[in-house]
Amino acid sequence: MGIFDKLGGSLGSQKGIDVEEYMNMDEMEGVDAMNEPADFYVKPVLLQQESDVQLIESELQKKNIILLNISEISKRPNTLKNIIDTLKAYVEKVNGDIAKLDDEKILITPAKVKIIKSKKAKK
Repeated sequence: MGIFDKLGGSLGSQKGIDVEEYMNMDEMEGVDAMNEPADFYVKPVLLQQESDVQLIESELQKKNIILLNISEISKRPNTLKNIIDTLKAYVEKVNGDIAKLDDEKILITPAKVKIIKSKKAKK
């Protein structure tokens, strides 16, 4: 008899609790049981379509930092340009920041978080 069986019995539950089943429940997705919740998060987002802009704006409103993967949509350069222009305008409006990290990644920050951008010195 495990500890959960004992707890279930003392709480009046006849059915045992399957911990593995409990931890795999959809409501447990994204829960970090080892650490307390953070105030803000760095969230990776795969940009696949224009409707993902609303998700990004929503996360920025929650003060989360976005690590945007543009590899999927980079196959459609006109769509990518339109989305980036929209994101730049939004980030400027909320006093956030945006910077291209490499050919596939863009970093987007919420209000009052700035990215230090430095150019490589020319030889």
